[in-house]
This record gives sequence, structure tokens and C-alpha cells, in this order.
Amino acid sequence: MDFYDSLASRYHLVFPDWDHSIQRQGEQLDQVIQQQWPGRRTVLDVSCGIGTQALALAARGYSVAGSDLSAKEIERARREADQRGLAIRFQVCDMRAAHDAHGGGHDLVISCDNSVPHLTTDDDLLLAFRQFAACLRPGGGCLITVRDYEQEERGKNLLRHYAPRVEGGKRYVPFQVWDFDGEHYDLSFFLVEEDLATGRAATQVMRSRYYAISAARLCELMRKAGFTDVKRLDGVFYQPVLVGTKPAA
Repeated sequence: MDFYDSLASRYHLVFPDWDHSIQRQGEQLDQVIQQQWPGRRTVLDVSCGIGTQALALAARGYSVAGSDLSAKEIERARREADQRGLAIRFQVCDMRAAHDAHGGGHDLVISCDNSVPHLTTDDDLLLAFRQFAACLRPGGGCLITVRDYEQEERGKNLLRHYAPRVEGGKRYVPFQVWDFDGEHYDLSFFLVEEDLATGRAATQVMRSRYYAISAARLCELMRKAGFTDVKRLDGVFYQPVLVGTKPAA
């Protein structure tokens, strides 16, 4: 996962204030989890990145394990957890092999920040969702957050920008450019770094591909993977939240 390996050291710049985002997302996810699956406390984050949601939930008393395909992001997540005194088990793993790596018996499986659309076919998504289900104890829950692609413009050279960030004497200007190809799009993530003392600037570009799949189709695939009570929740997180439950034995 070259895209995230390259971005790992600066991924926090996606957020205006990463620490504040960690706290806010922890509050929001905790509320959703306890409304949908009261009392459940063990969480497997199958696309943890640098740890935004894993750190958030661990700080709120959940027992958390996390994995990601990017080794560099896992290295960063471990450092962030250590600095915060949080005991989180991290490892490198493809979400399509989550059960092979983590086994079963978890209360909850989560995948946030629009991670599942990195899987670019329905077959791969279905495989991942079946792995998520295998990781859960009966009655356990699956929680996914995604972009609402039905509300996104389609085309070429589509600009998605962030506000500039200032850190360590440097100004960073991040932005994305999307190029659609049918139901998929290629994303170029540009990061302009300006040294405020010298005025010198450099630009890094990282590239990835996404499946602009609808939330409705993702819900269909979750049901096909065996989840029940699958539904979309709006207004509870910064992205739409999809939830489903593994049937009780």
C-alpha cells in the first residue's frame, strides 16, 4: 500500500486538529456502538491507519486490536498508542484476511474513513465482509463509515481541497484531484510543503484508486455476507455509517 506508506508520517494533516478529531470521533462512535450493541466492549479495527478510531475507542475503555495493509501506518499507530499509554494490539493485515489474522470472538468490527472502497470489486468487498462476520461472536456488530458517493460529482480533474496547516515552521497545503473512470476513480493526493523561514517549497503526490460504490450497494453486500438488521445511519458521524449484526447462534 504505497499510497498510505508515503502518507503515514503526515496523515494527521488531513485533519484541522487530529487530537480533537480523535476525541470527537471516539465520542460519536461510542454513542453509536452503545445504541446498537449495548455493553459490547471489544473492538477489531480492520483498517486502522495511523490509529484515529482505535486510539479514540481505547481511550474510552474499549479493548482494541487494529490492523492495516500499510506497514508504515501500523508503525505510526504503535508509536501514537505508546505515547498515549494505550494498550492496543496492532499488526499488518489485509482486511480480506481479517479472520485469518485475528480469529473470532470479537464484539465489534469497524472500518472507518472510507476504507472499504479501496476494494474495487463486489467480489473483494463480499470476501472482506464475510471475513468481518467470521471475526465476530454471535450477536456482534459491524460498523463501516464511507463517503456518500451518490452525492459526489463525477468527471475529470475534480478538485477536493483542505485548508492550509502550519506545523514545525512549515506550511502544508493538501488537496486531492479525482479522475473518474465509470464506477471507479483515480485519486491524486498532493501535499505542498513550504518552509516559512526560507520560502522554499516542494510538492509530493501520492496516488490511489477507489470504487465509488453506493451505500445501498454496500448494505446489499453486507446482507449477502450474512449480516442482519443492516441499515444506514446519517447525522451521527462525519460520514454515513453502515451497521449490521451477526445473527445470534
